[in-house]
Amino acid sequence: MAYWLMKSEPDELSITDLARLKNTRWDGVRNYQARNFIRSMAEGDEFFFYHSSCPEPGIAGIARITAAGYPDPTALDPDSHYFDAKASTEKNPWTAVDVSHVETFKKVLGLGYLKQQTALAELPLVQKGSRLSVMPVTAEQWVAVLALR
Repeated sequence: MAYWLMKSEPDELSITDLARLKNTRWDGVRNYQARNFIRSMAEGDEFFFYHSSCPEPGIAGIARITAAGYPDPTALDPDSHYFDAKASTEKNPWTAVDVSHVETFKKVLGLGYLKQQTALAELPLVQKGSRLSVMPVTAEQWVAVLALR
């Protein structure tokens, strides 16, 4: 099993939304490096659900990959914010996965707090200039974050 961190703006999909939905599609990733990470995910992998672009950015809980990567249908939907006019049914460069809720943390582990943790110094999230919406997490980093909740 691999571990990941995936970011979502809570007004689009929050950990609370995922808990209510139980299972949903994670789509709309439009960065090639982040897309490649999604393509590396396997059913059963877990990820930290990170709330971004909000008053309290941070890790809000844990979710699980329930279906490995498949062509992102939002790229083909002209009504979607994630529509890609260059994508087609035959050649869709974007990937989605299905995810399910595992756990909502009692409190969000804020970015400032995460940056203070020496065990997380190599986590891409806490490094300057890191803007990816999907990133790998090592087993050691996973355990370190779990100890903070």
